[in-house]
Amino acid sequence: MSSRNGGTVLKAEALTKSYGRRVVVQHVDLDIRTGEVVGLLGPDSGHVFLDEDDITGLPMYMRARQGIGYLPQEASVFRRLSAEQNVLAVLESRGMPPGERHSRTRELLDELGIGHISGQPAYTLSGGERRRLEICRALATDPSFILLDEPFAGIDPIAVIDIQKIIAHLRDRGIGVLITDHNVRETLKITDRAYIL
Repeated sequence: MSSRNGGTVLKAEALTKSYGRRVVVQHVDLDIRTGEVVGLLGPDSGHVFLDEDDITGLPMYMRARQGIGYLPQEASVFRRLSAEQNVLAVLESRGMPPGERHSRTRELLDELGIGHISGQPAYTLSGGERRRLEICRALATDPSFILLDEPFAGIDPIAVIDIQKIIAHLRDRGIGVLITDHNVRETLKITDRAYIL
């Protein structure tokens, strides 16, 4: 994989959109470079490539090893663990020494503005705090790209603005961000470009 500054590219190819059995759009290709935010609204199927490697069928843990972070629409935190323990669990899987894990966890929680709730169980967090924690967990894998599935779902309007600021921060860090969301207005406010199929 190329370095962030070397122009790693995430590609989606042969995207299609169907309504029932009627195919209305087909063979659409797009690419995302590190350091940009792209919105993608509406595709039903397609193939995903990281540089020239087809990663469509890879399980999420293998995609994460290749630099792809993913936030599903559904809550993806360990509900009974604290915010801090949620991030530590991800860092543990990376083989990082304990002292370094704790230091990196604190950095990530502070960077996303949730250091003050590090000891709270995840099930007590608001929708916006939970989203921030999920982003912390994704950042713990040091991704080149983060795929956000419905990042504005289940959070209040103020948290939507906060998440938009975080997405801009990710772009500024050189991370490529792909957003799929039905909230077109909020998605278009933060993207460098968008595809609506």
